[in-house]
Amino acid sequence: MANKRVGQTIKLISAEELLGVSNEESAMDIEIAKIHPFKNHPFKVTDDEKMQDLVESIRANGILSPVIIRPIGNDVYEMISGHRRMHAAMLLGLEVVPAFIREMTDDEAVVKMVDANIQREELLPSEKAFAYKMKMEAMKRQAGRPTKDEARENSAQIGRNLETADLLGKEIGESRMQIRRYIRLTELIPELLDFVDKKRVQFTVAVEISYIDKEIQGWLYEYIKNNGPVKLNQIQALRAQLQQGGITEGKMIALLNDTQPGKAPTGKLTFTEKKLREYFPAEYSTSDMREIIEDLLEDWKQRQEAEDGI
Repeated sequence: MANKRVGQTIKLISAEELLGVSNEESAMDIEIAKIHPFKNHPFKVTDDEKMQDLVESIRANGILSPVIIRPIGNDVYEMISGHRRMHAAMLLGLEVVPAFIREMTDDEAVVKMVDANIQREELLPSEKAFAYKMKMEAMKRQAGRPTKDEARENSAQIGRNLETADLLGKEIGESRMQIRRYIRLTELIPELLDFVDKKRVQFTVAVEISYIDKEIQGWLYEYIKNNGPVKLNQIQALRAQLQQGGITEGKMIALLNDTQPGKAPTGKLTFTEKKLREYFPAEYSTSDMREIIEDLLEDWKQRQEAEDGI
């Protein structure tokens, strides 16, 4: 058997081949109004330069590759492959699109939808994250739910999950761990996930953030928006602090500032109440002492500024 030549081109599988469309099969014109987008479709359809190119191509040549849909009842269909083509057709004011109709179960539809779109170039991290999650969950359901005996043993379910991740990874050319890292991104709040897509948050940093409570993720979003990107060591320090107990937004900001790469940690100056009471009458409360200390410091600051001629 002849060996593959170095640099030999690998043929990509088309959406039609993935979905079993034969060359002899003819498409039907289906009204766009009867086609619903795929529920929770993870791939974004945007009016960018590539969409404009697609619009011009359809304007000149029509839709050369029919969309693929499945019937969902009452003369209504769900899009499996072709969301961008249908959007371009709508921009042109077309009322029908050529389509191949395929009968599929819900899980088959998820798998086929992801397979038909995952080969696109320049997929965003958020698109991969939700696509991998949707397909992995569908594959688990197709493989069958665990038996009662398996459900009692957590290790059996973990093994099943790892096996599915391995299979999915082999299909799309990613490692099992990379698949699971992408799926972790679905635990981010939408604002932070958008920062990942825009490369304002690094992938590895985003995975680390995904383990943090959503409220604190909101604080992180505001911090990054106002101060710029955070590094992995900063988020690791934050997670370590959270394992010791709760944290306020102010303490989080101080921690992130103190753990910036190349910056020496800020020293802390503290006085115990016992030490302070050496200088105050016994009847003074904590708030009384704080008020006097603040007044003294303000007076000292004003005298220093006067001496310096400020």
